[in-house]
Amino acid sequence: MSRVKLWLMQIRLPFLVLTPVSVFLGISVVVYELPVSVLDLDRGPLHIALAFIGALLSHIAVNVFNEYFDYKSGVDFRTRRTPFSGGSGVLTEGLLNPRSVYALGIVCVLVIIGIGAYFFTRHGALIIPLGIVGLLNVYFYTTVFTRSPLLCAIAPGLGFGPLMVMGTYFALTGTYSLASGLASLVPFFLVSNLLLLNQFPDVEADASANRRHLPIAVGRRRSAEVYTALVAAAYVSLVVPALVGVLPYMSLLGLLTLPLGFAAVKGALRYYDQIDNLIPVLGRNVLLVLLCPLLMAIGIVVS
Repeated sequence: MSRVKLWLMQIRLPFLVLTPVSVFLGISVVVYELPVSVLDLDRGPLHIALAFIGALLSHIAVNVFNEYFDYKSGVDFRTRRTPFSGGSGVLTEGLLNPRSVYALGIVCVLVIIGIGAYFFTRHGALIIPLGIVGLLNVYFYTTVFTRSPLLCAIAPGLGFGPLMVMGTYFALTGTYSLASGLASLVPFFLVSNLLLLNQFPDVEADASANRRHLPIAVGRRRSAEVYTALVAAAYVSLVVPALVGVLPYMSLLGLLTLPLGFAAVKGALRYYDQIDNLIPVLGRNVLLVLLCPLLMAIGIVVS
């Protein structure tokens, strides 16, 4: 297997598609709120590129740190790997040097800090809270946040929701807005749900490493009920901003995913303790997480 393919496996390339969806949602709100094209803004194309690179490197860093720390703790030697959980297997099979993987994560963080420093010089100190929370989220998710059911539940959605969506909006405008904040709630709930459901196959392995995420703390059945509540919360977060006029009605294009959401909820409630049957549900959940904010963003742009 080529080194390039190994590194693409290590960074979990197929999962990186979530990043452009979140960035696009942030851009869509800028397009909706400002009367000029986003490309006509001061250094608009450059800022779009930097926002995307920063978000993508954050996602890559989370993935490689997760793989590295799971390898060091031994978790990935005990997990049952699925197409959606359990790691890539690159480190456990000895295909890459763990130190090189960790070094990649550090390089990503350094570049992210550099991008943040650029936006600090352009827009000022309002970026600092976003940057600090983002860096803590990237580095400490696996080693610290997974030991707290609440932090573990919030952190993934925070990263791909408020941090990426509002971060993109800030990169282009130098400020924050109610619309970008409300729009970010949809990926916030959906991505937290993505990680929640993906933890179901790993309960026993994660518990052996002293982790305490929600399926460990309250069990798979109650976690499936939480999953259901978060899907509902995502759709409420989609509908309310349109009803109150903060976002256009075309943002409700995301409601086209309702049948997919219903199928995912039905599967989670039925197969929460049957991992073989749950795997297709994990796939439907991934589609839901990608398509709902994407359709929402398309609706905002064309409105």
